[in-house]
This record gives sequence, C-alpha cells and structure tokens, in this order.
Amino acid sequence: MYAFDVETPSSVAEAVAALKDEEATALGGGQTLIPTLKQRLAAPEKLVSLSGIAEMKGISREGGVLTIGGATTHVEVAAQGDFPALAALAGNIGDPAVRNRGTIGGSLANNDPSACYPSAVLGTGATIVTNTREIAADDYFQGMFTTALEEGEIITAVKFPIPEAASYQKFDQPASRFALVGVFVAKTADGVRVAVTGASEEGVFRWTEAETALNKEFRSDALMDLDINAMNMIGDLHGTKEYRAHLVKVMTRRAINAIG
Repeated sequence: MYAFDVETPSSVAEAVAALKDEEATALGGGQTLIPTLKQRLAAPEKLVSLSGIAEMKGISREGGVLTIGGATTHVEVAAQGDFPALAALAGNIGDPAVRNRGTIGGSLANNDPSACYPSAVLGTGATIVTNTREIAADDYFQGMFTTALEEGEIITAVKFPIPEAASYQKFDQPASRFALVGVFVAKTADGVRVAVTGASEEGVFRWTEAETALNKEFRSDALMDLDINAMNMIGDLHGTKEYRAHLVKVMTRRAINAIG
C-alpha cells in the first residue's frame, strides 16, 4: 500500500464535489478496489468513501418495483423478501466478509465480467439511478469492466421491476466464489429475459436466441437445438471457451426448471 487521503462525505452532493478532484476515486465496499491498491495496480491520491451516505442505503418497494440504495450491502439484499431470486443471488456472493462489506452499487460500477449482480440487472431490465440520470440496463453494460457511467458519476440506487418468476443459477469458481458461469432467467410482463455472466469476453450479455425460444414455450427442452458460439467465451485455467459455452446452456436449463 501507499499513502493516500480518505474523505467520508455524508451526502451525495458532498461525494460528487469530492470526486471532481482528478486524483480522487470513489470507494464503495472496497472488495475490488482495496486488493487493486494492495497490488499497486492503481494509485489514487484520494479515496472518497460512499459507505457513510445514508441516502444511498436501504431497500424499499413501491408497487412492483424494488429500489435498492447503491451503498446497500450484499447481506442486506440477501435479507429482503420481496424478490427471492435476487436475495438468493446476493446470499451466495463471495464469503461472509465480502457480503458484509461489498455493495450493490460498487459491484455494478466495477462491472466485473464474472460478477453476479449484472445478470440480475440485465435479466430483469432494471434501471441504474445515478446522481444525474437514470440508465436502462440494456444501455448500461458496455463490455468487460466498462459501463455507461461518466467520470465522477455515482450509482445512488437500482430499481428492479419484480418479475413474475425468476431464478439465478451459478456454477462458481470454488476459491473466489465468482461465477464461472451464472445465468439469470426472469419471466416478466413483457416476456422472458435471459442474462449470462462469467462466460463472455465482452461481459454480461442477453442470450436472445434462448429468450425467443422460451417466449414460445417456457420449458428447458425449448433450448435443445440451441448452442452458444464459443468464439467469444472466456478461456482460462478454470475452463475452456467450449466448457463455458456448454455451461451457459446447462445453467439456463437449471434456472428454467427451478422456476417450473
């Protein structure tokens, strides 16, 4: 590690002002940033902690929409009962230490290609709320570690339309508990959405061919004739491109069967 300053704003406005400093970096739960600093892969002169901003915390439901503050921890998301599939997803992120410190806003801002939350956001067609605007899920994710967020923009909340039914199935990497492949399937009023994380070199994506098949007939056998192109899949020591492509189909079928 090295010397840096830490600011602890108590409001979004104060955080935005602090982040105008070119050498400042936002700090959510720190589950990605702190290890990055330890490895000296980043060297900001100032960290702006978002963990003390009360207006960015908490969970509320209004009608069919569940709103989760950007500074809300994984363990808090796991404890809510309005969206069981999202609770189950959050409850299986990392280990207890990660779940008690990590935040939904921090995870989505980082957009790790193997993170779990992006699949839930894209799979439900959620809305990312920032200090300046609202961003639709289909517009937010723009590739591995890349999002529509602009410099100094903060995720203040996420609005999830609660689906009629949903399931998240993850084949995890045992050491990190990240998704080797994770699939979120949601039945919504507008049809079925299927979002895949952990598999692609381009980050989280919608499997549109599966959506088309499932909108015609919602059962796992509807995917029998479908295959994922392995060309853009991640290939590493944990699994080949072909293995991940195979897992996408397996996890999707498991999610469909879990919904019933």
